[in-house]
Amino acid sequence: MSLFLTQVEDTYELTSAGYGLLVVLFILALVAACFFTGQDQKHHFSVKQLVFAAMCVTLSMVTSMIKVFEMPMGGSITLFSMFFITFVGYLYGLRAGITSALAYGLLQLITGPYIISIPQLICDYILAFGALGLSGLFQNKKFGMINGYITGIIGRLFFSVLSGVIFFGQYAADYGMKPFTYSLAYNGLYIGTEGIITVALISIPAVRHALKRIRYMANEEDVRARFNTAA
Repeated sequence: MSLFLTQVEDTYELTSAGYGLLVVLFILALVAACFFTGQDQKHHFSVKQLVFAAMCVTLSMVTSMIKVFEMPMGGSITLFSMFFITFVGYLYGLRAGITSALAYGLLQLITGPYIISIPQLICDYILAFGALGLSGLFQNKKFGMINGYITGIIGRLFFSVLSGVIFFGQYAADYGMKPFTYSLAYNGLYIGTEGIITVALISIPAVRHALKRIRYMANEEDVRARFNTAA
């Protein structure tokens, strides 16, 4: 793996080949998205769906760089960056949500990786960010936007806590805590705080109504009639 990673003190950095591999994987993820079944029951995304999904991923990346608070070993409270990824699942369903979430995870690896091993990389960037796409489970459910968001961030929290226990558990002793308690407190602080603020915001009636209008515009005409009236 030295072709893709180079060790720097206790962590690893991506080599040029590593960045190239991530770009290839990102392109493959976007190509795969083209063949996923959208809400319009076609065997691919429409141009409109691809554009809206790409916009959500872009907004997530931009807002992830606006950090209210940053943790010392990765993770931060951002300007609602997780919401835009979960919103893709609400717009287009589970497979679209997971695809966009995986693409977002790969982009996070490109822009600001914190790597100590390949298994940790997979857990923190592929599984944790990919879990945000679980929001698609609530695509057509009552209060699907809020419930989907909560499910997505719980999924991310699960894998982040798992990573903390396995790969960063040795730091727990410095605080007189067990690895699970330490990892849950560490990851719960930034994921939970951003989650609470985001849920409060999207629960405001005016905001919910605006997001429902965006969902309406983001889909084809034959899909709109099947929408649940509840957000």
